[in-house]
Amino acid sequence: GHCRLLCKPSALAQHLVRSLGRSAALRGGRWPWPRWPQLQMLWQLLQPPEPEPVVARELLQLPDAGLVALDWLVGPWGAAGGVGGISSAVLLLIPNAAGKVTGGLLQLGLRALERGFIPVIFNRRGHNGCPLTTPRLQPFGDPGDLREAVTYLRCRHPSASLLAVSEGSGSGLLLAYLGESGSSSRLAAAACLSPIFRGRDWFEAGMPWLYEWPLLLHLKQGLSRYAGALAEAVDTDRLLGSRSLRELEETLFCRTRSRPTSWESYWERNEPLRDADEVAVPVLCLCSADDPVRGPPARSLPRELFRSSPYFFLLLTPHGGHCGFPRQGPGRCWAHEAVLEYFRAMTEFLRTEERRKGLLPRPR
Repeated sequence: GHCRLLCKPSALAQHLVRSLGRSAALRGGRWPWPRWPQLQMLWQLLQPPEPEPVVARELLQLPDAGLVALDWLVGPWGAAGGVGGISSAVLLLIPNAAGKVTGGLLQLGLRALERGFIPVIFNRRGHNGCPLTTPRLQPFGDPGDLREAVTYLRCRHPSASLLAVSEGSGSGLLLAYLGESGSSSRLAAAACLSPIFRGRDWFEAGMPWLYEWPLLLHLKQGLSRYAGALAEAVDTDRLLGSRSLRELEETLFCRTRSRPTSWESYWERNEPLRDADEVAVPVLCLCSADDPVRGPPARSLPRELFRSSPYFFLLLTPHGGHCGFPRQGPGRCWAHEAVLEYFRAMTEFLRTEERRKGLLPRPR
């Protein structure tokens, strides 16, 4: 598929090249309109998953009495056969920053379930039907709530490997978590589909209306449910009257009644790559050169990061749109197969290294 892997040379990189080179995912079917990234994006975002997944929800209470929701995918069969298994890997799925759980993300979860993973979706405060019990939402790159969820997953499945994959703007949260946590992230590997690397630049540049307006309406619809609770913290009239994602983000997190802050200070604390040098687990970033949401590759892809860090891998394809990567036939998205192959390759490599170094298995 004319993909290129940009990374720093290492034994891990060589193993990944061999594994992806053998994978049929990168040699999959062809998309009939390769020059239409907007159409590819809509195809993947609007297509419902097949079959329809069955989800079991858990609410996790946080130290400040806030709630996040964990949606366990238990299969399309109505049985909780996927939630369990000692040796299975837990796959944490992180939706975009608006909390929209797309058909593509659900499809990835189903594919992972078929392969023996334990997939679970992380829903932020107030997103996707999760109750908002505090007048506070999660900023773009604040990994505090995600850290609590990861700690809980590690306690629930102490002997299973923990993996994470994010979609679109949700990658800002995952990348921030990996940077802040460093070697204490408790993840074995991570992947980002069409990630947003530079949050401030992304908000300031804006996006095509075909993507921004539906996302803005989705956010306003969710926030309107909690307008009364949020009124003590922000100007809800201004919030619900926002005409861009930047204006909404600034109103929600910078123009607060109790602790207002500047746009510059907000991004000093929330840029996804602010602590990228501290990342200590392998991260595959699957990007398309024609992504209409992320922006032109020259200004939106931090190529130097992939050349200098041994943990970051950029799989760059010329066509695929934003979280699209479509193909004909079963699966519909070749990126899902590539991500699952990447996780298999990482697990294989880490086990080989443990045997080579004579490390004992982690105690339960």
